Amino acid sequence: MGNKPYNLITILGPTAAGKTRLAALLASRVDGEVISADSRQVYRRMDLGTGKDYKDYEVAGKMIPFHLVDIVDPGYEYNVYEYQRDFVNAFEDIRERDKMPVLCGGSGLYLEAVLKGYRLINVPKSPGLRMELEGKTMEELEIRLRKYRDLHNITDITDRKRLIRAIEIGLFYHDHPEYNSEYPALNALIIGIKLNREDRRRRITERLEERLSKGMVQEVDQLLKSGIPPDKMIYYGLEYKYITHYLNGTLQYIEMVDRLNTAIHQFSKRQMTWFRRMDRMGTKIHWLDGSLNDEVKLEKILEWL
Repeated sequence: MGNKPYNLITILGPTAAGKTRLAALLASRVDGEVISADSRQVYRRMDLGTGKDYKDYEVAGKMIPFHLVDIVDPGYEYNVYEYQRDFVNAFEDIRERDKMPVLCGGSGLYLEAVLKGYRLINVPKSPGLRMELEGKTMEELEIRLRKYRDLHNITDITDRKRLIRAIEIGLFYHDHPEYNSEYPALNALIIGIKLNREDRRRRITERLEERLSKGMVQEVDQLLKSGIPPDKMIYYGLEYKYITHYLNGTLQYIEMVDRLNTAIHQFSKRQMTWFRRMDRMGTKIHWLDGSLNDEVKLEKILEWL
């Protein structure tokens, strides 16, 4: 794999587009492993509501290894900073074993954060450090900042607040070298799956009906009974939000299904808006017609590779 120009393949698209299955089939062809980019599939025991289908990873009787699914407990608020860190660890682990990482998902923020390599660590404020720096002159502050980094950005040393914040960040990275490692140089082939409006609507509605018939309401009920507060479930949005409202008696069942179905369609449109913006802003996406069968899609991707 080493002499190929791409060191990452990405499959993105709206909900219910068949991304996971395609990613697993592709991984089986290129000796790869899948890295999920789904902000809710990170949670254990949140399966039907997040659209997890472990069968998607089974190809010719063999499970394709997958990463960043079922890594935190429900109730926790996992964020994009943690995702970027966990992606880098998974990516480097897969590359070290000479396999091809296949990034797959629909969470635009997570995808963009890793594909663009944003420096995302949310460096906390340090009141103690700020008090210590309060009486320092601008010149003393500049000398302090030079301990941590070269000063390419002149605006950091002409504005006092920015200078103090830059020192705060510099000290944080100095004290936390684990966050300061080089971001891997990614050369990603990015595949987008698009569906026409009718196809997208039909797939979303069919998938929702299937998940409800498999016990999605019971899944949410069990999570609530296990001690996860209702407001936490509502925070996870879509299925968890509307089903919690139904279980609380705020919504009737038919109304819940109807409003949830509408909300998923709206979410799917927002996903496509996000991906088209990424494409316009220079993230080159090769678009594939989602109505093609998987074999035809695979052949096309292998051509691009």
